[in-house]
Formats: sequence, C-alpha cells, structure tokens
Amino acid sequence: MEVFSVKTKILTGSGLEDLAPQIKRGFVVTDRFMAESGRISYVTDTLDKAGAEWKLFSDVQADPDVATVTKGVGIIQEFKPDSVIAFGGGSAIDAAKAIVYFANKTQNVGECKFIAIPTTSGTGSEVTRFAVITNREKGVKYPLIDDSLLPDVAILDPQLTVSVPPAITADTGLDVFTHAVEAFVCTAANDFTDAAAEKSIKLVRRHLLNAYQHPDDLEARQGMHNASCLAGIAFSNAGLGLNHGMAHALGARFHIPHGRANGILLPYVMSFNAGCVDKLTPTAKRYAQISRLLGLESSSVRQSALNLIRTARQYIEKLSVPSTIQAAGVNAADFEAALEEMAQAAVADRCTATNPRSCTVEEVMHLYHKAFIGKLP
Repeated sequence: MEVFSVKTKILTGSGLEDLAPQIKRGFVVTDRFMAESGRISYVTDTLDKAGAEWKLFSDVQADPDVATVTKGVGIIQEFKPDSVIAFGGGSAIDAAKAIVYFANKTQNVGECKFIAIPTTSGTGSEVTRFAVITNREKGVKYPLIDDSLLPDVAILDPQLTVSVPPAITADTGLDVFTHAVEAFVCTAANDFTDAAAEKSIKLVRRHLLNAYQHPDDLEARQGMHNASCLAGIAFSNAGLGLNHGMAHALGARFHIPHGRANGILLPYVMSFNAGCVDKLTPTAKRYAQISRLLGLESSSVRQSALNLIRTARQYIEKLSVPSTIQAAGVNAADFEAALEEMAQAAVADRCTATNPRSCTVEEVMHLYHKAFIGKLP
C-alpha cells in the first residue's frame, strides 16, 4: 500500500499576523543569532501586538544536540504553551520538533499548534516528519522519523531569506537538490512524490543560481523556498537514500554543514547508484528521466545519467562550494582514522534504508575515498 499525506498548511508570504490572535502562550524556538540580531522580532513583535504571552528559547546551534533538546524539554514542560513557533533554518525547526516530541514522551504538554517559519531554503523541515539530532560525544547524528513531527502550519516568506549569505544559500540550495533527487530515485517513490520532486528540481534549475548571485531577487528567493518545501514533501513521504546516510556521518565527524556535505557526495553516490563504473542499474533510467526534465538527455541512458552527475558537479563549482571532502578542510590522516566508522554509520542510517541500490560497508568506504580525492567516471 502506498500513502501520500500533506498534513501541513502552507502559507506563502507573510501569514503570522493572521495566526497570532489564536495564540495565548507561545513558545518561540530559534538560534542565538536570530535573537541577538533582532530578526526574531518578526515573531515576537507580532505576538506582542496580538497580546500573547511568549517564552523565547534561543539556545539552538547548528546541528542541534541532545543537551539542547533536553534543556528545551524542561522549559516547555514548565511553560505549557498552546503554540510552538520555530523560526530559523533547519536546525531551529528540527530542535523545536525534537523538543515537542520528547516533551510529550516524558510528560504530556497538551495540544500545541506547531508553526514553522524557515529563514533558509534548504531542509524542507517545515513539512517533513524528519528531524536530525546530534550526539556530540559519540560524533553521531540521529534521524528522528515520526508523523507527530510534522508542523501544523508552514509560513514561506521570501523576505526572510534575502539577508542569507551567499555561502549558506549555496549549501542549502544543494540540500534541496539532493532531497529532490534522492526522493525521486528511492525505493518508496510513487507518482505523487515524483510530481513534487520533479517540480522541485525544475525550480532549483531556474532559481538557485539567481538566488546565489542576486540575493535581493524575491522571485528567485520564493522559487527556492517553494522548491525546498516541495522536496520536503517528496522525501517526507518517500524517503531519502545513501547520500544522506553518508552526509550525516561525515557532518557529525568533521562538522561540515549538512547541505555542503550532501552536495560534495551527490555526484559520487549517483554514479554508484546508476552503476556507471560497473554495470548500469535500473536507477540509471531514473537519473535519465531527471536529465530529460532539465534538457540534458542524451542518446543513451548511461550518457544521460552522466550528464546529470556532471551537471551536479558544475553546480558545486558555480556556487563556489568545495568539490571534495579534502577541499572542505578534512586532512587525510583524520579522514582515514574515521573512515570505517563513518561507513558503518552511513550503512546503519535510517535514510540509507530506501536507497535504490544496496551497499556494503566496504563499498561505502570506497565511495568516501572517491569523494575525498574527487574521482568521477
């Protein structure tokens, strides 16, 4: 049986003003930069105007960890809000998801409307049943997957992404592309997830470079916001793959931003899944379909798949993102010391379960090696 569900109500542009009168006690989750820079006033000023009481939790950092979530759980259980508003990038939204999830596991905090307001166009966390939490002591990222993690409302306001630095626009844009591609080829894909993934890929093709090169272009910013959301809908219903499993392990060990890790690994994982080096797999035809969408199709399936792989690599270069693990600042000795453990974590990662091609620890180690030195077919 196939299931496709979109629980989250999606508001394009500003929308918090319409929701605020329904909020009496709001628990606001964000990161320290959003709080100290004053950008959180987008939320708090609106709540003040509506006469709502609110509590700010701004301890979230990149790759939110277990300690942060535990602290947030204690505060939300004491404050007992009727609404949770997550404001920021994927880290803030993931942290808010985990806080609500574990607060309800340990002590029912009651009915809480969950409003997600992304300020970057990347994770799609505002519409997914996924959250990723880091255990810093073990150097491991844990993906949480549960329907209860889905926000009730997502607000996609392009104005919030205009001030995002180009490097973050690049990293998060590559994350969107990876989400859409992995959702399209994963084992649980269906007609509905394909439709969302295909549209996301087209929007990335049209808007990512414009958003990177012209940050004030609101059409490009809205296009990438929409692309991120659609990719989130696709992978939340279908799943992801080995690329994310490897990126989680690599990012947890060497603190490479998640979107950047995905972008670095994507050409190598696509080559493996398509069987470009050994024997073509059925997945190569799926990559060829994406090539057709982007006007990259060739006379053969293999060449069409390779065209997509090389286009992904070209995106990385045009966005000034490191194209190898080594170029991302990881030295060879540290990489070799961590290699087998990372490969084991990637194979065990829940995202890898829906990868279209099965893989062994040895094969993943080989892929990491290729991505370290930059060896493509």
